[in-house]
Amino acid sequence: MEFRYDTYCGLYCGACEVLIANKNGEVEKLAKAWNMKPKELRCHGCKTETTSSFCATCDVKKCAENKKVEFCFQCDEYPCARLVEFKNDKYPHHSIVLKNLNSIRDKGINKWLEEQETRWSCPGCSTKFSWYDKVCKKCGEKLYSCEDEEKDLVDE
Repeated sequence: MEFRYDTYCGLYCGACEVLIANKNGEVEKLAKAWNMKPKELRCHGCKTETTSSFCATCDVKKCAENKKVEFCFQCDEYPCARLVEFKNDKYPHHSIVLKNLNSIRDKGINKWLEEQETRWSCPGCSTKFSWYDKVCKKCGEKLYSCEDEEKDLVDE
């Protein structure tokens, strides 16, 4: 089973709690905690055939697929109203998409993926963590969550 961590919109799937649960064989546990069916949470990443119920109906994904682009920045309309609305919705992990897309465009996907791998690993023990984790589940170190990052983006 192969996982893919890049998305059309610039999110990093490697920090998604759903994808982490899939990698760790803990989908049933997460489904129970979220009162969902495990099949709704089966996911190997946005750009794979196995996507969770959250991503399967994503308008940004559908648009990118229709326009045959790998990343939204490859579109003539970038950044479009749909992507800006996604960035500014109620989910803090979405706030970074334009910054991430610009980084992918400027550095390339491989460099960006390397940076994200480091970004979403505990600085104390290298355990992978999700967007909303505040403390490492393995060593207890304080983490820089997407909520912290969103606040810092506002200050830029």
